[in-house]
Amino acid sequence: MKVNLGLVQMRMAQGRDRNLQKATAMVRECAEKGAQVVCLPELFDTKYFPQEEDSKISAEAVPNRVTEALARAAEKNGVVLVGGSVFEKFKGKSYNTSVVFDEHGNELGRYRKVHIPQDPGFYEKDYFAPGSDYGVFDTRYGKLAVLICFDQWYPEPARACKLLGAQILFYPTAIGTVKGIEQSEGSWQDAWETVQRGHAIANSVVVAAVNRVGTERDTRFWGGSFVCDQFGKVLVRGDAKERVLTAECDLQLGKDIEHGWGFMRNRMPRTYKELVKS
Repeated sequence: MKVNLGLVQMRMAQGRDRNLQKATAMVRECAEKGAQVVCLPELFDTKYFPQEEDSKISAEAVPNRVTEALARAAEKNGVVLVGGSVFEKFKGKSYNTSVVFDEHGNELGRYRKVHIPQDPGFYEKDYFAPGSDYGVFDTRYGKLAVLICFDQWYPEPARACKLLGAQILFYPTAIGTVKGIEQSEGSWQDAWETVQRGHAIANSVVVAAVNRVGTERDTRFWGGSFVCDQFGKVLVRGDAKERVLTAECDLQLGKDIEHGWGFMRNRMPRTYKELVKS
């Protein structure tokens, strides 16, 4: 089975209405280019407010005006839509939440970001409680899972989603370089892409990472959104400009790799007890 993925690589402006209008227009552009599943970036309707430790932005319960617009965009364009992420208020806590819609505009479910960073320019623990679980969304175009930004650096979420049946992993993202912080380890962007391509190979899944672009305060978001196949081959890669990207993926390749390489059937779970120690 083949599926066409669409990635919305956006530059965010002041004003949530402007960002929402741009996002839905770019979803339409993806659909016009043949995309069947479309993904937006992390926190796509706002500037990246966790750069500050005391931003006044407030979380909102879902559904709300933003998610209702996403539902309409999914239905109008006939696409499965991974709604990037929004700042969600739920049962007295605030989360970084991705809402997923089917091609009829029905909500399939939500994923709340589990791994929360707290670093200069990325003060997310001041805003978000961690989610508690992973899930897979069964769509007409295959089984997909959503993980968000900082989740990208951890192998366990990708493996958990694979064990739940995921064929495609989407990573809505807001990542870049911060003025005054040296990349002493090497290129952050190279490491960011490389680790995700490793998740694709280790789990025989398609990986789609969707980043924002532009400079906001002290952070330059590098874009670089990409799709790689189940053996890590990059099918499409963005630059640092605002654009939509599309890629056709063959889900059968994942099954062929599993059969030939046996990554899953040769697992040794009894040796992995260290992974679940606190």
